[in-house]
Amino acid sequence: MADVAAGGVVGAAFGEGFAILHDTVKHVAGQIIMFKSQLKRLESTLDGVAPTVREIKELSQALHFPEKETQSLIEQMEEGKELVLKCSKIKRWNWNYCVKAYSYSNKLSKLNRAIEKFCQVDLMVQNTRNGLETLALVSQNTEIGLKTLTGVNQNTSIGLDTLAEVNHNTRIGLETLAEVNHNTRIGLETLAELNQNTTIGLETLADVNYTTRIGLETLAEVNHNTSIGLETLTEVNENKRTLNRLLKHVESQNLDMKTKYGTFSCAVPKLRDYIVGFDLHLKELKRELLKEEVSVLIVTALGGCGKTTLVKMLGWDEEIIGIYGGNIFFVNVSKTPNLKVIVQNLFSYNVDGCPEFQSDEDAINQLEQLLNQIGQPILLILDDVWPESESLIDKFKFNIPNYKIVVTSRKAFSRFKFRFKLNPLDHEDAMKLFCHSASMQDGSSYILEEDIEKIVRYSGGLPIALEVIGGSLCGQPVEVWQSKVMGWSEGHSIFDSDNEVLARLQKCLEFSADKIILKEYFMDLGSFPEDQRIPATALIDIWTELHEPSKNDVHAIANLHELNSRNLASLVMKRNDAEEVSYYYNEEFVTQHDLLRELAIQLSSQKPIIERTRLIVDIRENNLPDWWMQPQLINARLLSISTDELFSSSWCNIQAPEVEALILNFQTRNYTLPEFVKNMVKLKVIIVTNYGFFPVELSNFQLLSSLPNLKRIRLEKVSISSLCNTLVQLRSLKKISLFMCNIGQTFGTSTIQVSDSFPNLMEINIDYCNDLVELPAWLCEFLHLKKLNITNCHKLSELPEEIGKLVNLEELRLRSCTELSELPESIRSLNKLRILDISDCLSIIKLPKHIGELHKLKELHMKECLRLRKQLPSSITDLKQLRLVVCDEERAKLWGPFEEFFSNLKVTVAKKDINLNWLSKS
Repeated sequence: MADVAAGGVVGAAFGEGFAILHDTVKHVAGQIIMFKSQLKRLESTLDGVAPTVREIKELSQALHFPEKETQSLIEQMEEGKELVLKCSKIKRWNWNYCVKAYSYSNKLSKLNRAIEKFCQVDLMVQNTRNGLETLALVSQNTEIGLKTLTGVNQNTSIGLDTLAEVNHNTRIGLETLAEVNHNTRIGLETLAELNQNTTIGLETLADVNYTTRIGLETLAEVNHNTSIGLETLTEVNENKRTLNRLLKHVESQNLDMKTKYGTFSCAVPKLRDYIVGFDLHLKELKRELLKEEVSVLIVTALGGCGKTTLVKMLGWDEEIIGIYGGNIFFVNVSKTPNLKVIVQNLFSYNVDGCPEFQSDEDAINQLEQLLNQIGQPILLILDDVWPESESLIDKFKFNIPNYKIVVTSRKAFSRFKFRFKLNPLDHEDAMKLFCHSASMQDGSSYILEEDIEKIVRYSGGLPIALEVIGGSLCGQPVEVWQSKVMGWSEGHSIFDSDNEVLARLQKCLEFSADKIILKEYFMDLGSFPEDQRIPATALIDIWTELHEPSKNDVHAIANLHELNSRNLASLVMKRNDAEEVSYYYNEEFVTQHDLLRELAIQLSSQKPIIERTRLIVDIRENNLPDWWMQPQLINARLLSISTDELFSSSWCNIQAPEVEALILNFQTRNYTLPEFVKNMVKLKVIIVTNYGFFPVELSNFQLLSSLPNLKRIRLEKVSISSLCNTLVQLRSLKKISLFMCNIGQTFGTSTIQVSDSFPNLMEINIDYCNDLVELPAWLCEFLHLKKLNITNCHKLSELPEEIGKLVNLEELRLRSCTELSELPESIRSLNKLRILDISDCLSIIKLPKHIGELHKLKELHMKECLRLRKQLPSSITDLKQLRLVVCDEERAKLWGPFEEFFSNLKVTVAKKDINLNWLSKS
């Protein structure tokens, strides 16, 4: 009875929830070391009650007991299952690992106590109550049962008499039924035979009628066709004579056209015999092209990726041919297109004769008339459109239904909405293409697979590189293969042995006269280590000071986007919330294909050391290059020095007085700035980046005080204890950026007047400095400061009241400072502030009461300020110049009551974005 009562308490749903939780715990208990003890205790508890729960589940299902009394526990067990799964996914390298581990551990213990309490206390009490209820019900049912039993006995006697009579009648009925069944069977068999004979007769009659009708129709058609055949024979003979005359005319005309314009054809060229890795790209390209809203589709990729191959496949695809039929035109545009010749080719491909055009405008007008006459649908493929020919695309756009244009170009023309980026081949397809190009199937099995893998990796998935290198190695002895691999492993460029690859990629760097500066920007990208993400702001700092010294950062940013659109670099944008009046790129970074980096270094290294304007040095262990050991003057404007984890910071002196940008990349646990830095009197930018995992101490920082022109400093993953305790005079310094640095202790123990060291500082960027708890008051003494960006500093809890002294501040960004609880009221004094960003500041509960005094504020970013739920201060209506508010849906509702006070305000709800792109690549 106790088991039955328990079943009523627990129920089937509890049993199922228990089983799922039990299985989940058993599955992950041995896999998660950090929660091992909690999971083992929970597993032990569940093992102990498992047999009883199984019995309870079976009885519950049989007795249909309600489950409402255990609904809470059922929900706890479902949450428990999700919790255990979350525990299995937590990673030690997550920045919030400790917080999650502590939270999950407490929740596991709480779940275990809840199950124990329910089984030891709640279940026992409910069982007792249910037992008493059941006992009362049994007593009541027993009394009723006794009364019922007496009536049953009486009815049984009557029933026996009736049963004897029923048996007698049943026997008679069965005998009668047997006779009826026998007669019925005979009748059915006779009826079936009759139906079959009738059906056969009807089918035979129908066949006779049909055959007769077909015979008559066939005879009439034969007579008709005989008449037509005689007439056609006469016409064919006449057409044959006409066709011969026409062929002679066409041949003569084609000869004239080829003499004047060269050989032409607008048919899709034939495909190569072997193509690999493009099937998925073709499928995605077709899906984009066939969207109703697409009229112009740009296919973009680095040179040598196979753009032309892909659009040829598109032109020969059965589905596309089924849609466009013969109206698929392929035009190779090339570097110097002649519009009239292109249109003449299109005319010659579609009609007899080709008109002479008076101008480009006349050619386009007549082409539009031709396309209208051809009929729909039409697909025009413009292959190899160079960046300088972007306007050509517009000339071929016509308002014709079902008319589409596909363009291939190395540049992703940004003003066209629909673009398809073709990426290099993945490793598997790259291996297939390389082996085919090297004819590995023809007896080259003696080549080590390890060497093949290395060659394919060096090729970077570029089809052109794979084909050229594979072809050059085809049939070569194993020693040639090994020599090539060893050369690359020792740091030799892939271009040293494969000039064709170099020539093909160099075509990507052919710029018009007004864009030639882009080649300098491109070559600067080789200054950073291979396979590492390059901070966009580091490039902007270098480019502005080297190439745009009289301009602000906006020109460097524009050229960064230009390199991105030409597929010479990839700009990875982390943020989804757009900005209208600012240029904030602190959270963006740049990546580059390995071969493009090799190309940048190759082009930078063509001249002798002393003549290079860009010197890139890669030091392994303590092996300095030979030229370094010989006294000579370095004339480079940019110097990049990368060292590995075995470098001992034993520098030899060099003379480099012309250097304006210094990039130091290192991996050691301690790093000392080289002494020769103090002689770089023209230095404007210094970028120091630690590619190790933890911040390390940077020594010799005081050397920078001898640099009168230093304007920008960027430090990553370093600790500088002397920064605020040693007087380092940098009177020209305008910008300092600290990324993932240890600065909390340094800021808190300052013994000097730091503002005197950097009297002209205008921008401070502090990002992911997790030991920063409190912003020091002396930081507010930089009266010329225009930009203060303190982002992703998760322990920063408050800002000093002195922040109101920064009267020239135009941008204040505090995004993702999750412990920051409020903005000081003194912020009202920032009369020049244009941008305020408190996005993802989870602890801020209100805006300053007098925020309306920020009369020049144009942008306010406040997405995911989860505790900011109260009504906005009334002074918000005084922000007359406010144009953009970026927030989440809940914060957007707070702006509803104030919409009537703003005529030009745009409240934008930002997309939720969980993005770990800022993490360094391992």
